[in-house]
Amino acid sequence: MARTLVKRAYKYRFYPTGAQRRELLRTFGCVRKVYNLALDARTRAWFAEQRRVNYTETSAMLTAWKKSDDLAFLSEVSSVPLQQTLRHLQGAFTAFFDKRAKYPRFKSRKKSRQSAEYTRSAFKYRDGQLTLAKMAEPVDIVWSRPLPEGSEPSTVTVSRDAADRWFVSLLVETAVEQHTPTDTAVGVDAGITSLVTLSTGAKVTNPKHSDRERARLAKAQRELARKEKGSNNRAKARLKVARIQAKIADRRRDHLHKVTTGLVRDNQTVVIEDLQVRNMLRNGSLSRAISDAAWSELRTMLEYKAAWYGRELVVIDRWFPSSKTCSACGRLARSMPLHLREWTCAGCGTRHDRDVNAAKSILAAGLAVSACGAGVRPQRETSRTGQSAVKQELSGASRKGIPALQGRE
Repeated sequence: MARTLVKRAYKYRFYPTGAQRRELLRTFGCVRKVYNLALDARTRAWFAEQRRVNYTETSAMLTAWKKSDDLAFLSEVSSVPLQQTLRHLQGAFTAFFDKRAKYPRFKSRKKSRQSAEYTRSAFKYRDGQLTLAKMAEPVDIVWSRPLPEGSEPSTVTVSRDAADRWFVSLLVETAVEQHTPTDTAVGVDAGITSLVTLSTGAKVTNPKHSDRERARLAKAQRELARKEKGSNNRAKARLKVARIQAKIADRRRDHLHKVTTGLVRDNQTVVIEDLQVRNMLRNGSLSRAISDAAWSELRTMLEYKAAWYGRELVVIDRWFPSSKTCSACGRLARSMPLHLREWTCAGCGTRHDRDVNAAKSILAAGLAVSACGAGVRPQRETSRTGQSAVKQELSGASRKGIPALQGRE
């Protein structure tokens, strides 16, 4: 059986001591400060002087900032996470000029993800114990699953979510055994009532995790709104809301992993639509349901799992009229209102379930473009597939979407 070397992250929860917690919070603040300073410097240089600033220059700036009186505190934490955040900023600019992302935004103390990345020189991993730079003792990790035998972490990312849970993610290179090749292919139509409908006729019910917790979440949010800003009671109420939201996200992610693993395991080829979820969220009546379905996360999981296990993921154009195309004769219906869940083809008289017919049409279109090699939209690059981003040159950036220049913490 063929095996493929992939970079895979193993995420665990851990419980820091008081000293570790203070050190990590200080590191998170310094990482955010350096990122914002570098983003401000790069933005000013481009729009004031038309000068390009790269990672090497921002690294030299970091050295100068540490020597200044106002920013001397940057020297109190490990330098590795600070260098890594400059590399992440470089990657954000690369994605922006490649038109794969918006202009990088300043990090906020309250809204941005709190994390710090350590490379090999800033941590020690020995006998199942992980010790980070500037710490005297290893962190207390809950090893919910073992790391692959003989693997050594190349990077360690420490993060804290809004529910005050601490996580450590270990990136290792490991061999993944590819699935046995098969002749089966499946078309997947993403939906709301059914999370996915397959061309085989099978439907996976949407658990609608948000609906299960909606009453509790609404009550917690009302209590939060009544608390005085800046008070300890408001902080406690905010934490209660965050924990409910974290529970919803965990359940959703677990379900998506089970669905995507099954699709990749059982089929050699999986065909999906290139949905523009961001635009679909503008529909006020469906935005909550679309967000809860997490179609973007579903696609991301299919992409990296297909790459890992030797499967093919085909993405057809978002404008392909899958719902209106008869999967039996290919006739295109004139209109297909959203409330119409079943319809009869005027050409061949076949009675269709709307979603099953769409999945069958998606499969046929995907197999056709896969065979001729045309019409498939390029897939997004992800770090999980092991594909590196292409270096981009700065050229003709638009001012639209670029944050205002101002001091950030």
